[in-house]
Amino acid sequence: MKLNRLIFERIDHRILVGTVSFLAIMVLVGWIWINENARMAAFEAQYLARSIERGAELYGSSCSSCHGVDGRGALGVAPALDNPSLFGHDFLAEINAQVNTLSTERTAAEAQGNTTRVAEIDTQLADLQSQSDALVAQMQSAVNVGYDPAAPNRLVDLGWGSTLHNFVYSTMASGRPVSESYWPQPMPAWAQANGGSLRPDQLEDITNFILNWDRGDDWTIEDLNAVRQFAIYPINPATVPTGGQQDPPVGLDTSIDEIMIGLAEVTGDPQVGDQLYNGVVFGCAGCHISAAVAPPIEGTWTRVINERLLEPQFAGYTGEQYLAESITHPGAFTVPGYLAGVMPTNFGERTTFQQLADMIAYLKTQDQ
Repeated sequence: MKLNRLIFERIDHRILVGTVSFLAIMVLVGWIWINENARMAAFEAQYLARSIERGAELYGSSCSSCHGVDGRGALGVAPALDNPSLFGHDFLAEINAQVNTLSTERTAAEAQGNTTRVAEIDTQLADLQSQSDALVAQMQSAVNVGYDPAAPNRLVDLGWGSTLHNFVYSTMASGRPVSESYWPQPMPAWAQANGGSLRPDQLEDITNFILNWDRGDDWTIEDLNAVRQFAIYPINPATVPTGGQQDPPVGLDTSIDEIMIGLAEVTGDPQVGDQLYNGVVFGCAGCHISAAVAPPIEGTWTRVINERLLEPQFAGYTGEQYLAESITHPGAFTVPGYLAGVMPTNFGERTTFQQLADMIAYLKTQDQ
């Protein structure tokens, strides 16, 4: 009885205190809810900052000897990572956008017989061309070490369908064993799962450190010219004119049914396919050398026949059809357990029907 009187003896006081307490709790919960996004953003920023710091140390001990302490590459040794091309910055984008707009307008004006407007647009186009030429001239130092102003985005050039984060991470994880054909030494596989020395969290830290170099829209020509080495792109001999007849590529928009018709006209050579698959031009082994980034090469044909073709979406497919679609239209199906978009999407324009048939013939030998 004494305890009750010490707290709130009257019922109306108890109701008042309870109501006030309830409202206070609701206000507190609302305040926490309103500020939760900001709190999480601050937490994520702190986590990322610590990851970048760890990545800087790992980069210095594992990557800087080839890619440069400042990430700008080493001439003839390895490409830059602190590099506008890696982050897809196009210095000519604004000019090219204006050219495209004016070209469309010129076509319409010409169709209308508006010669005055056509002449005005031609003058504007000539001025834009002069601006473009002047800008390219400022890039000459970068051009001398491998930069192509007409192909400023490395991921686009590679046909990479996933994110830059996945590109950097997977390249470190799996390495590039075929790069020894155009660099003094091949890019090693750093993931412990592939025989390397780095754990997944360490690979993530280095990736975050490299991505931290992105300047967004603030890249300058000075940044571009500071790069000491740009990436090297292996040349597909079948697409280079030699004076004879050039084999046409399969094409990016060619349907799988049309591809199978084209493949019926050629005979694949597994030995040539071995050289293509494991060689420099296509570099398939770079990702498929282990199961970390892409399905391993060993047992490919067995898995296609015994697993993939049992999927409902492949009813009526042959093994050859599945492989052809996997190479030329990789976005159509992603093997469970692997990231979508990692497989380059431009093999259709890089591969001839004969080369495609050769690689399929080689993959059919992987039946163990």
